[in-house]
Amino acid sequence: MIVYGIPNCDSVKKAILWLKKEKIDFTFHNFRESGITAAKLNAWSKQVGWEQVLNKKSTTWRNLTPGQQAAITNQKAAVQVMLTHHSIIKRPVIEYSGKIMVGYNEARYVQELK
Repeated sequence: MIVYGIPNCDSVKKAILWLKKEKIDFTFHNFRESGITAAKLNAWSKQVGWEQVLNKKSTTWRNLTPGQQAAITNQKAAVQVMLTHHSIIKRPVIEYSGKIMVGYNEARYVQELK
């Protein structure tokens, strides 16, 4: 299991705390330091939809110009923005058993990870 995110994100902190409490082994991937590939972002987008991976509630999204926001109408454009601005990726992204979960959702964690 791999948890993708940035360490100072509250949702990532909650997810890591929950996984540790439940004694579930995981590896943490800090995409601000270690980066993220277009292939990975495309794979996630294919699995759950780019709209779920791109965080339109983030400060980074709000800092984009209206023109930049309006230009993000498909997966290719979304992936390009996520490659440039890692903090616009919804966090955490948890990869497990060939699937992913995006965002912190304790009820879903209990259902799928325990």
